[in-house]
Amino acid sequence: MKVEMMDDLDDTTICDSVNSLVEGCRLPVRMKGTDDWPLAELISIKESPGFRLYYVHYVDFNKRLDEWVTEDLLDTRKVHFPRRDCVINTGVSTPKRAPVGTGGQSVSRPSSPVTGELVNGSAVLAAALQKRINNNKKRKGLSLENEDSQDAPPPAQQPALPGPRQSGSMVAHHDDVITRMKNVDMIELGKHRIKPWYFAPYPQEMVGIPCIYICEYCLKYRKSRKCLERHMVKCNLKHPPGNEIYRKEHISFFEIDGRKNKNYAQNLCLLAKLFLDHKTLYYDTDPFLFYVMTVFDNRGFHIVGYFSKEKESTEDYNVACILTMPPYQRKGYGKLLIEFSYELSKFEGKTGSPEKPLSDLGLLSYRSYWAQTIMEILLSMKPVGDNEKPQITINEICESTSIKKEDVISTLQNLNLINYYKGQYIITLNKEILESHRKAMEVRLIRIDPKYLHWTPKDWGKRAKW
Repeated sequence: MKVEMMDDLDDTTICDSVNSLVEGCRLPVRMKGTDDWPLAELISIKESPGFRLYYVHYVDFNKRLDEWVTEDLLDTRKVHFPRRDCVINTGVSTPKRAPVGTGGQSVSRPSSPVTGELVNGSAVLAAALQKRINNNKKRKGLSLENEDSQDAPPPAQQPALPGPRQSGSMVAHHDDVITRMKNVDMIELGKHRIKPWYFAPYPQEMVGIPCIYICEYCLKYRKSRKCLERHMVKCNLKHPPGNEIYRKEHISFFEIDGRKNKNYAQNLCLLAKLFLDHKTLYYDTDPFLFYVMTVFDNRGFHIVGYFSKEKESTEDYNVACILTMPPYQRKGYGKLLIEFSYELSKFEGKTGSPEKPLSDLGLLSYRSYWAQTIMEILLSMKPVGDNEKPQITINEICESTSIKKEDVISTLQNLNLINYYKGQYIITLNKEILESHRKAMEVRLIRIDPKYLHWTPKDWGKRAKW
């Protein structure tokens, strides 16, 4: 097996004993349940009676696969030891998949392309050039956040009045050793037992117990099922707090104000952190609205997923964090959450985009949603006259879908729909694309029906306080 050399490590060394291993070493480790031996980094080592356990992060794999392994799963024939002349950097996490069109950087949002141009005109080219220019720009004003919020103190020359946040709740950040390790073994939420994927800052007394028991209605956490049963006797909620703004058949959406329902919002953020690697905001919920999707039965309204949204976004984000709970994934609920967020944007008369970075699963869901939504628009177009090709502008696509311009353009590029022909940029829909879209729409059985959305957007910019 060939193991690539790392720039920040000494030459590969044959390790005479597992006792020589230290935190920060990299070596092949057999991934449980497979016959693969990917390169992994030792994050932590702990002694157990009679044996040692090693917490490993598989390099180039998502952190949700991190796990404790025994020494028989370690290949000590080739070990990369940390340099002696530098601090062991155990805070390097898996390289995050870059958002579409960012060139590996977290960048400021590209300016809009020239308006009014047809898709088969020069708007796409102008936007592509603009995006390339922006690829090398780094987002400004981001502060690292490891605890409660990311709000920076207001500049001295500015009055300390409430205003738009300069950043949201999900940012690229450096983790320490503690936050890189899963600290909760299991949670029980309603009838589901779920194994968490990532670290979450639950109180210390909740960490280390075999299972955390969570009320599926108010999301309060308890140490034992007996404690949860006593809580359920007193809990008067059968649905999330806040206003029910959508209900069709068994699916409902509730809008929760992070200031008015602070305890619920904080508990929701803690729960979400178990399954969102990049989420860094847990307690500063005042500037956010939370939209919780539930399914209804004779026992009550059961949480399926949620997304949060800044009351005021300087970046035109219509989603801050988004999560479908693991028991409900791969059932169409993720796209339903995304579709609902864009329906809210339509009611507001705005275009929007999710906050970056997206998780790997989130990026796949958004790319799929954008592709299907844009394809629906293109297939519904009619020619203006006889022997004429249908024409549509980038602006028209954005206005009808509320999808941000750069997301529309990147989706068209990813689908390879844009071609240069006789001096013009045109969109070409081949049979393969059409067949793929048809199959995708056949399995997308649940959709948002705007007639069932009863919601009036608020202008938070006119409010001195939330």
